[in-house]
Amino acid sequence: MARPSLLDRFRRRPAEEAGESAPPTPPRAQRMPAPGVLRRERRALVRTREERIRDLGGLMLEMYRRDRFKQDLLVEQCLEVISIEERLREIDSLLEASVAERRQGVGVRCTCGAPILWGSHFCANCGRPVSTEPVVSCPNCGNALAADAQFCANCGTPVPEDSRGRESQTGDGEQTMLQAERSGDPWES
Repeated sequence: MARPSLLDRFRRRPAEEAGESAPPTPPRAQRMPAPGVLRRERRALVRTREERIRDLGGLMLEMYRRDRFKQDLLVEQCLEVISIEERLREIDSLLEASVAERRQGVGVRCTCGAPILWGSHFCANCGRPVSTEPVVSCPNCGNALAADAQFCANCGTPVPEDSRGRESQTGDGEQTMLQAERSGDPWES
């Protein structure tokens, strides 16, 4: 008599050992397969479909040559091709859903359409400010802060109220001038 392995002993549940029937577990919600897996399956199915259609044509030709037409065999082969095509349509719809989910999962987008990364204050594509709140920099370390911030999140320095009010009240022309001064372009002199 073979003894159960150590792994089998751990797999048993207490309800099974007591002879009681365990309550049925609810079915898990299936996650969507990864797009790469779906694309690989789709490529394999397309190849299989092409082979089946080629085989179906050869079968039809042989039936014609021998003058022995078997309709049930042809119907069986055709149903197999149709089931492959149905699975291809299902995979295509899953791929479309994953692409739509990925587009929505990007998060915030700028008015130009570029994705805005978390923590950025300006669009990397067009340079527009991300939020309606003006950006203030820390007087100690230069870290970008929200206009209503009282302390720098990077170094902990208190932000004086005069710098919060001064930079938040500048106009568009003054902001571009301040940005040009900060850039220090050597070719502008």
